[in-house]
Amino acid sequence: MIYMVVLLLAISAHEAAHAWMSYKFGDDTARLLGRITLNPMAHTDPIGTLLIPIVGFVFGAMGGGRLPLIGWGKPTPVNPLRWRQKDLANVMVSIAGILANLLIAFIAFVILKVLSGGLIESIPESLIEPVLLFLQFLLTMNISLAVFNLLPFPPLDGSKILDTFLPASMQPLMAVLEQYGFLILIVLMYMGFFSAIINPILRFVFSLL
Repeated sequence: MIYMVVLLLAISAHEAAHAWMSYKFGDDTARLLGRITLNPMAHTDPIGTLLIPIVGFVFGAMGGGRLPLIGWGKPTPVNPLRWRQKDLANVMVSIAGILANLLIAFIAFVILKVLSGGLIESIPESLIEPVLLFLQFLLTMNISLAVFNLLPFPPLDGSKILDTFLPASMQPLMAVLEQYGFLILIVLMYMGFFSAIINPILRFVFSLL
């Protein structure tokens, strides 16, 4: 239950940040559709928000170690034709969700650091375990989502940022990658590619606590 609450919060913040940033650059498409909100109902994708993360959690709990705690929400609709400063807008809208996840991760890290300094004794004993689990999941999930979305594979945010700087000659390759992007992600996930990248980062962050 704690895992799902954290997952929905992380994905909702990610997608709401995309919508808000797009609105700031002149496109109100997502705002009019009610996507600038933390309400998970507005952002839930059956596969990315429910199936993949639950499978990842179950495999991890069983010791499979193959799937990291990642997922995605329903894509935020944007209209690039309405953006001011289109190249800058593309980068900022794409990176907004990643920055939202990093901000939440930073807040969770600071709270955990403060609690580890002795304040945890002020929490009722019956609440210590759920509070720590919530904060640890919050830190893990948001770092995982941020790193995952930075990778340059369509349809992840990293590919949209990369697309801004690639020469026109590379566009056909990006088009092919986008066509098979979901299949590529599934294969890489099964091969443990994402875990190999995300897990060392998580170990480093937790070593700082």
